[in-house]
Amino acid sequence: MSKILKFTQFSIRDLIVASAPTVLLIVGVCLLAYWLVDPAPPRTVRLGTGQENSAYEDFGKKYAAALARHGVKVTMVPSAGSSENLRNLKEGKVDIAFVQSGSTNEEAAEREGLSSLGSLFVEPLWLFLREEKGKPPITQLTQLRGKKINYGPKGAGSPRLFRQILELNGVEKGEVERFSLANTPATVELLEGRIDGLVFTSAPEAPLIQMLLQTPGIRLFDFNQAEAYSRKLPFLTHVVLPQGIVDLGRNLPAGDYNLIAPTATLVGREDLHPALVDLFVQAASGIHGGAGWFQQQGQFPSAKYTEIPVDPEAAKFYKSGPPFLQRYMTFWLANFFDRMWVLVVALGALILPLSKVIPPLYVWRIRSRVYRWYGQLRAVEQKVEEAPEATRMQVYEEQLKRLNEIEELVNQVSIPLSFADGLYGLRSHIQFVRKRIQFLMGEATTTEAAPV
Repeated sequence: MSKILKFTQFSIRDLIVASAPTVLLIVGVCLLAYWLVDPAPPRTVRLGTGQENSAYEDFGKKYAAALARHGVKVTMVPSAGSSENLRNLKEGKVDIAFVQSGSTNEEAAEREGLSSLGSLFVEPLWLFLREEKGKPPITQLTQLRGKKINYGPKGAGSPRLFRQILELNGVEKGEVERFSLANTPATVELLEGRIDGLVFTSAPEAPLIQMLLQTPGIRLFDFNQAEAYSRKLPFLTHVVLPQGIVDLGRNLPAGDYNLIAPTATLVGREDLHPALVDLFVQAASGIHGGAGWFQQQGQFPSAKYTEIPVDPEAAKFYKSGPPFLQRYMTFWLANFFDRMWVLVVALGALILPLSKVIPPLYVWRIRSRVYRWYGQLRAVEQKVEEAPEATRMQVYEEQLKRLNEIEELVNQVSIPLSFADGLYGLRSHIQFVRKRIQFLMGEATTTEAAPV
C-alpha cells in the first residue's frame, strides 16, 4: 500500500512547502491590516459625568451598566459639570462626556476634534429661592440685586449660562453676591438660610432637584419670559413644568412653571472608536428614549438640538437604526464581521498576484529533485574526459562505481507520476553515460593489448 501511495499524481507535501511563503505573507499582511487599519474597539472607555447627586452622575451609572453587558468597562470621571467635561475632552482626560448646549460652537468643536453623539435630554435652568416671610415672591431677575446666589462651581455649565441670563436683564457683575459651591453643599446652605438661592442646570431626575421641588419654604423661579430667552439665546428651549407633575396627590407644583433649558449632549473625541459610538448611541436610545417631564416618547436621543457636528456613525444610527449585524449578533461578533472587509480587500490585493507564483514554485520544487542529479552526472563525464592516460582505467572504474551510486540514489527519488518523464529521462541518461564509460574502458583495454 505504501508503494502505491508513493506514486501519486500530485504531491500535497510539495504544494504545502511551495505555497508556505506566500500563505505566510498573506496572513501577515491581513493581520497587519486587521489590527492597524481598523483596530478592535477598546475594552475600557472614560466617561466624563458630573457632581455628586447630579443627573450626569446618575446617567453615567446607567451607561456603565448598559456597556458592561457588552463587555466594555466605563470608568466614570467626576467633574464640576459641563465646562470641565469639555475641557477634559480637549485635554484627552476623557473619551466621551456630557456637555451642555451653548458651551461651545461648531468651529471650536471641529478645531478641537470633537463630535456629538446626539442630544439626550433637556436640562432646565433651575433657580430655587428661599421664601421670605412677609415679602412677595421674586418674579423678575432684577429683584436678585443684593441677594446671595450660588451660581455653581467653576467648571459647571450653570455659572456661564446664568451670567448670560442676568446680563440680558441688565444685572451687572457684582450686583448679585455670587457663591461657587458644589450642588450638595449649596443645597445645605440654602436650607440653613445662609444663601438666598441657588442655580442648577440638570435633568429633573437629579435627586437634589426632586428634593427641592418638594421642600417647604423653597420656591422655584418661574421664567415667565422663557420664550423671549429662547429667541435671544438659540441654544435654549422653552419648556413647561406642568402642574402636579411632581406629586399629583399633593398637587406639586400648584401651577405650571415656565423654564428655559439647554440640551445635554453626549460629546466624544474624534479618535473614539466607531464601534463604541454605535454602542453609546444604542445605550442612549434605551436610557433617554422614553417619555419624560419635558419630552415625548422617542424625542431623544436625537441629532437635533446640538451646535456640535454629529458623528457620522451616530448620524447613521439616527437615520437607519442600529447596524444590521448588531441586531442579530453580540456586539463583539458583529464588530468582527463588520471589520472583515479589511481582510477581504487585503486578500483580494494579494491572492490573485501571489497565486500565480505558487504553480511555478511547485513545478520547480518537483523538477529540482531530478535536475540536481544532472550536475552529478556531468561531473562524472568531466572526470572521464579529463582522465590522464596513465591512470584512465582507474578513473573509469571509479566513475563507473560513482555512477552506480548515483543510479541507486535516483531510484529512491519519490516524484508525482505527472513528472515521471523527467525521472525516466534521468535514468536513460545515466545508462547512456554508463555505456559510454564501458565503451571507453573496452577501447582502452584493446589499445593496451595491441602489439607494439
